Amino acid sequence: MTVWESLRSKLREGKVHMTLIDPAEQGSVEAGELAYQAALAGTDAVMVGGSTGVTPKAVDDTVLAIKGRTRVPVILFPGGAAMLSRHADALYFMSLLNSRNPKWIVGEQRRAVLVVKEWGLEAISMGYVIVAPGMRAGEVGEATLASRDDPREALEYALLAEYLGMRLVYLEAGSGAEQPVPAAVVRAVKRGIHIPLIVGGGIRTSAAARDIAEAGADIVVTGTVVEETRDPALLARIIDAVKLR
Repeated sequence: MTVWESLRSKLREGKVHMTLIDPAEQGSVEAGELAYQAALAGTDAVMVGGSTGVTPKAVDDTVLAIKGRTRVPVILFPGGAAMLSRHADALYFMSLLNSRNPKWIVGEQRRAVLVVKEWGLEAISMGYVIVAPGMRAGEVGEATLASRDDPREALEYALLAEYLGMRLVYLEAGSGAEQPVPAAVVRAVKRGIHIPLIVGGGIRTSAAARDIAEAGADIVVTGTVVEETRDPALLARIIDAVKLR
């Protein structure tokens, strides 16, 4: 079974939680331990990636360490063509739809395609949309940030992704954001599309996670809270909230 088939199966059963680990934030051994604790808490997959400062060796080491400690899928969430690893289970092959620079829409993707094909990495197409405040992801990606107050902007990008044949849409407030994507934006996007919706950035509490899930997010991603608190009990509460338990 492919990662995409497994993900679709989980989505038919209910909400999904994923843990994002940035190789630039800790060493590989520590990343493996974070992933182990996340898997114990019930996360469904581990995403590996970051916006800046990540070398191919760091990605490889992080992916291998995580795979050595867990059995959940490891999915690359790269900030560019140089941030790939042949050892991952799959790759979010994403286009930053609201970037002002073609580099982040198709350029880095073109640089990566032959390597992805050669390695046999499973590529899962995804429309990536950065919502204000955007944080470092918005700066690096040169994004014209989707509004927090006008859900139509995010919906337009989400429908663009769907009509282009992408399998997923990701709404991103940015790692470290003070607040997640507003529930009203999540709700409007979910009501307007027919493909799974991922939401991440700024989700630090179980209450915030539940709000995002209840608004319609099919997959909720947490990253910074895991790296900053190293609190498995908090993560377990967040995951329970995502799964509406």
